[in-house]
Amino acid sequence: MVSYARLSRSCCAVLTGGILLAGCSGGGGGSGGPKPSESPSASGSASGSASGTASVSGSPSSSASATPDPLATPTALSFTFDPARAPRNEADAKRLALDVLAEPDSWGPGFTERTPYLSADDYWPVLPATCRWETGARPSTVLYSVTGYSRLPAKGAKGLLQVAATVTVHTSVDEADWEMAQTLEEALRCPDQVLRDGEKVTGLFSLGNPFGVNGNFTAADTVSERGKYVRAGVAGEHYYGWSQSRVGTVTLAVSAKGAAGHTEDEVSTSMVRALVAMLNRTQAELEVEK
Repeated sequence: MVSYARLSRSCCAVLTGGILLAGCSGGGGGSGGPKPSESPSASGSASGSASGTASVSGSPSSSASATPDPLATPTALSFTFDPARAPRNEADAKRLALDVLAEPDSWGPGFTERTPYLSADDYWPVLPATCRWETGARPSTVLYSVTGYSRLPAKGAKGLLQVAATVTVHTSVDEADWEMAQTLEEALRCPDQVLRDGEKVTGLFSLGNPFGVNGNFTAADTVSERGKYVRAGVAGEHYYGWSQSRVGTVTLAVSAKGAAGHTEDEVSTSMVRALVAMLNRTQAELEVEK
């Protein structure tokens, strides 16, 4: 269950066109991966990843009392990855993935599980030259991957908001980095993508931010994509967002398919909440024990 009081202290900055998890502080807690987070057989499903906030330390202030300045820019990631704690087999990877996956409460009030809620164990989407997502074979370098689908039901003038969280556990940091690079490349070669029959995203652009670049102070690397979501039978184009971070050998992603009545800031804020929750949980799992 998400602690809203703790999240309110996270100082996460949501900027138009992208998510910046900037200066958050608080408690701990062929395709590169499941990019669309959309099971082809699922109907009306979401696209696409603990409580608390991402643990990032600020530099001490120059005051005589040496009181930490909450607005100081971190000079290094406070998290130290311990390779010995990384999963070595599918069973351990599955346990970690399910433990850190953002549940509906992580997105905010009113979100519920979609049916089905979790992707199949062997689900792995790929983006071929056709720019239409297909189901492929999970790479041998991926120990386990899971996507959880949530939704905010339509109410009044607001349409159905569909979101998803994905956790992918790799065999090495290099393989996790490779997934991040491939994710960044997908929007460049396929700015228009078909998610499934009747659903597509258009005008995609991507942005990669290693630690310390463009406000990324919470992960070793981040990738964000933004575009417009179009669904058959639903009027207009709506906000589409995908954000992914790497922690050690694990990649964490969140995505949202917007709907009428939901602003970009509203949707982005929900994405920040879910991603920060998963960052906290994953850091707690993989950090060097002190």
